[in-house]
Amino acid sequence: MTNRSAVLHAATTLTIEDRSIPVSSPGHVVVKVGAVGICGSDVHYYDHGRIGGYIVDQPMIIGHEAAGTVIDVGAEVDPSLIGQQVALEPGVPCRACAECLQGRYNLCPDIVFFATPPVNGAISQFVSIDAHFAHPVPAGLSDEQAAMAEPVSVAIWAARKAHITPGDRVLVTGAGPIGLFAAQVARAFGAKAVTVTDLSTFRLNKARQLGIKAHPAAEQLPSEYDVLLECSGSTAALTSGMQSVARAGRVVLVGMGADTVAINVSLLQGREINLTVTFRYANTYPLALHLLASGAVDVDPIITHHFGIDDTEAALTLSKSDPQSLKAIVLPQALRVEPTDAVTVL
Repeated sequence: MTNRSAVLHAATTLTIEDRSIPVSSPGHVVVKVGAVGICGSDVHYYDHGRIGGYIVDQPMIIGHEAAGTVIDVGAEVDPSLIGQQVALEPGVPCRACAECLQGRYNLCPDIVFFATPPVNGAISQFVSIDAHFAHPVPAGLSDEQAAMAEPVSVAIWAARKAHITPGDRVLVTGAGPIGLFAAQVARAFGAKAVTVTDLSTFRLNKARQLGIKAHPAAEQLPSEYDVLLECSGSTAALTSGMQSVARAGRVVLVGMGADTVAINVSLLQGREINLTVTFRYANTYPLALHLLASGAVDVDPIITHHFGIDDTEAALTLSKSDPQSLKAIVLPQALRVEPTDAVTVL
């Protein structure tokens, strides 16, 4: 057996290679990967070969939104896990530093995170991961649904940072996958009103399909929202969205955008708005899987395309070729997925 993997060498240079199947090591499990979602960070690495100080300077397997089935366990791991469907939390922290001991393991300086240089990611037929970060999947979820526990975790972390509580009015700017997940999570947290804005009619209609109020981004909104979750990465969306935040409101920057943005400080001070940011997440996967299994977060309308592993490059460039795309899924056990949904399995 081989381990077919999607390997990024530099910006816009990706190959499909046969790698060795990982061997089980103490405390780890080996997982047969069933599905991997394509994230904006994956696309950014493909387009630019770097994100900030993280630079692809050696071959790296791409992808970090993954789920599959445990096929082997190492020493110190319960062998009954073999055959268990799991969602893979891609960041494994040291669990000994000050940040980890405070429960902020997303800020661990020594975290090992899938597809963050130089760490290999998950678009591979088989991966190894610390058993504590292979989360059991509730019955009824497919691998592709379970893989969405990763972006849903981003949304949960944003909701926690915003301190969303029942009765809050929430504005989400950006109706991409993260924005649509964030809107659903806000609703699950008890928000009495959730509104999404975007420039794309297609994306706004997706929000409405999910039962979320949607407005074109250019439309003027009243200053009535307790929370703004900025998920687009757009400076214009942040600027206009902040105008709609009520006094003592909370703003959370979630989307990846420009490194530097201008902030209306007088608006922040005059309304005493609390502005914060997110970086990954911590202690979110069990809740993410619960929200998915309960139906509180519906991922099916957001998953728009499927690819076999040989077409990973097409998955990474999908957003440039198809404006009616949201979340692409790579199925590593398939060579190709035809438009008819026929799957060629290795």
